[in-house]
Amino acid sequence: MQHRIRVQIAVLLMFFVSLPLAAKVTGLPDFTELVEKAGPAVVNIRVTQFGSRGPRGSGQDDELGEGHPEIPEFFRRYFNVPEGPRGQQPDRQGAGSGFIYDEEGYILTNHHVIENADEIIIRMADRREFEAELIGSDDASDIAVLKIEVDEDLPFLRLGESESLKAGEWVAAIGSPFNFEQSVTAGIVSAKGRSNQAQQYVPFIQTDVAINRGNSGGPLLNMDGEVIGINSWILSSSGGYIGLSFSIPVEVAISTARQLRETGKVERGLLGVMVGAVTREMAEALGLDRPVGALVNDVTSDGSAARAGIEPGDVILDFNGDAVETWNDLPPLVGANPPGTKARVMVSRDGKEKIFNVTLDALGGESGTAVAEDEEDVQPANALGLVVESISSDRRRELGDPEGGVVITEIESDDAWRVGLRPGDVILMINNRDVEDMDDFEALVEKIEPGRAVALRIWRNGTANFIAYTPRVEEKE
Repeated sequence: MQHRIRVQIAVLLMFFVSLPLAAKVTGLPDFTELVEKAGPAVVNIRVTQFGSRGPRGSGQDDELGEGHPEIPEFFRRYFNVPEGPRGQQPDRQGAGSGFIYDEEGYILTNHHVIENADEIIIRMADRREFEAELIGSDDASDIAVLKIEVDEDLPFLRLGESESLKAGEWVAAIGSPFNFEQSVTAGIVSAKGRSNQAQQYVPFIQTDVAINRGNSGGPLLNMDGEVIGINSWILSSSGGYIGLSFSIPVEVAISTARQLRETGKVERGLLGVMVGAVTREMAEALGLDRPVGALVNDVTSDGSAARAGIEPGDVILDFNGDAVETWNDLPPLVGANPPGTKARVMVSRDGKEKIFNVTLDALGGESGTAVAEDEEDVQPANALGLVVESISSDRRRELGDPEGGVVITEIESDDAWRVGLRPGDVILMINNRDVEDMDDFEALVEKIEPGRAVALRIWRNGTANFIAYTPRVEEKE
């Protein structure tokens, strides 16, 4: 009897313990209400670039005149339009998506959707069509603002925020993939802060939402029906969806749209640094406990960073309170601020943290170079596995006028070759110490500890970069 009671109590305990877990299993989300509310504000965008014709009176209207515009990237990407007889270019058409974010008729979409378009037609969810005016467009963020004139209040989407968005959250997209208007797809947030070279000032939201050609410019929505991003591009080997979709955060879109409406252009702050990745060996050579931050390869002469005291070889760890985990994190953080912004930059220099206060310049700064003295001796192979020599005045001009340094004439180390060092490279720094001449080079090489990574600042083709490697220790017999 007592045994039966104990068994019953155990079963009851298991039941109550499992209740919280069972309560979390609620099934897949229902997007129907979200779509019903958001759908009317999502629009289809059809664009046309007018074709070229031959000169009148030539007897050949289809002859292509000189100076015709090249086919824009958008039309090459979305439609393969053949040339007409004798090279005539017919009208080219493309399509994308967008959404109304203001009841007065302002529409957000991608820059690449409307780039070089002569005519932009907006089709509403109820099939009404309007010709749109281009208010402004920004290639660096891939954002464009359009406007339609309607004598009534229009449906519009509420703008949310993406700062609190977390990986794993449900999101939905509405758009016109392959001109199938009002198509709804859903998925989860895969990651935040992704980057690409074309829009380096945008920390993209990565999702697994199905995005295809024609979805560009449409909204990415949270479960409250608020816009948290604008669908921009996919990564694919075939041109179709494979689960890697990228959206512009709504904060970037709002900032860009506001500036385009107010001034017709977008201004971004400029720190004046060229940055690169911190590898494991680079971290060891620079005194970091892990590969983190943005390595300063070069600074703009008299730029914001240079004026504040930031130097090549510094590793930027924090910008105005935001951690810089990788070099890709830095451009969006800087570009989000207007010129003149005062910011606090934390760097690691020789393994110690330092703080610099900077005032951002306007994006579009210049770089400068200087000429150094010349020498004429040659250094035989050394612990680095490199043969170097001083740089004559004529050779310095050929190399792009690097400031100081010694030039590599021969690579004897396989390790140095594998990391990319080549004859003709100029060594400007060793482990964050300047190399002005052969004496500096010899003194710094003598201090290299066997088996430890070494960071070299290299000048090549007018650009300075850091390369790190661990020279192989030769065993003596």
